[in-house]
Amino acid sequence: MNILIILGHPDVKSFNHAIAQVCIETIVKNGHSVMFHDLYAENFNPVISKQELFAPNCPVDKITEQHRADLINADAILIIHPNWWGQPPAIIKGWIDRILVQGIAYKFVENKTVCLLKAKIVFIFNTSNTDERNETEFYKDTLDTLWKNRIFNFIGIHQVLRKNFRIVKESNQIQRTAWLQEVNEMIDAFFKNNNLDVSQFIKTYSTVY
Repeated sequence: MNILIILGHPDVKSFNHAIAQVCIETIVKNGHSVMFHDLYAENFNPVISKQELFAPNCPVDKITEQHRADLINADAILIIHPNWWGQPPAIIKGWIDRILVQGIAYKFVENKTVCLLKAKIVFIFNTSNTDERNETEFYKDTLDTLWKNRIFNFIGIHQVLRKNFRIVKESNQIQRTAWLQEVNEMIDAFFKNNNLDVSQFIKTYSTVY
């Protein structure tokens, strides 16, 4: 299987990067191929042009072209980013605007969307510093609505598994190790079946969420 992993965090020492590395190693240990894109490291341009907006199939830069090709070839999609103001970072929003476009991710047939992707499952891993009660009761968990309903349900991918790790800034090494083990177990359970020792990543990555 070809697994697409999208990471949106500017700090290479962030816990988001630790999650990404665990995902990569778990998937590879299970014999699959990883197409990994660290958007900040790649200097991905999140700004959609007027030409792209009205003609999604117009020529684009090489990085965007590669992202679209990898999306088409993906059997599963993993997206990793922090919760900033109840939203993904702007670079992730730009990735949505420029990559999940009509003609690549979906098409319209009789005013209904039809999915063009072979991927039928999406994993979303988020980090935040908001407690669960405030996130769900006061803020209404806007990321859950965004990813599951507004984006992937619209496209036609209905199996979206999302996990939010909180509160990262107050976590200790034991907690972060347990979180990474949970990531490993979730990914391993789907892609079967070599458990990864996640302790190696804890020494490398910080509490920057």
